[in-house]
Amino acid sequence: MELAGGITRGTAAAFLGIALIGGPAASTAIAAPVTPVAQSAPTITRSAEAAPQVSRQELLDRAASWLTANDGAQVPYFNDQYWDGWRQDCSGYVSMAAKLPAPGPNTVGLAGADFTHDIAVADVLPGDLFIDSTGGAISDRHVVIFEKWNNPEKTEYTAYEQRGGHGTDHRARKYGLGGDEYKAKRLNNIVD
Repeated sequence: MELAGGITRGTAAAFLGIALIGGPAASTAIAAPVTPVAQSAPTITRSAEAAPQVSRQELLDRAASWLTANDGAQVPYFNDQYWDGWRQDCSGYVSMAAKLPAPGPNTVGLAGADFTHDIAVADVLPGDLFIDSTGGAISDRHVVIFEKWNNPEKTEYTAYEQRGGHGTDHRARKYGLGGDEYKAKRLNNIVD
């Protein structure tokens, strides 16, 4: 017996059986035409504005946490290894402290407008950064987290950093105070 559209009862039963067991013919034989819908790839925002806000004190506390995170020792430096999702290099470390998306931008990315903006050295506050993003070789680029001035003349400060051959450190620095490529920067997601 022939049903509407020239399909026989046996053919309809066969299609129904295939549909019930999920065979490949089921989707092509009895599915209604599908109109394609344009879809875009998921957007992954990689900017500080999209990152959670971080207070200056929280950023410093997070930076200090890597001094003892490795069973009482500092997190070792590696630019190709990760600690809790963040790269174990200087920019990965700053990204962790600043709550930026893991694994964090590299030093050049961190210095860009998506994550930081320029400030005057005289305006530097705890949690601000000194970044050299223009070094000729990748190994010449570096970023440190400013904690405090060490003297009234502002010729030296204490900073947190993740440095090669050592790992996480907290020590006196002079980067950005003259004679080098370091620039004072403020994270876009930092709050006072």
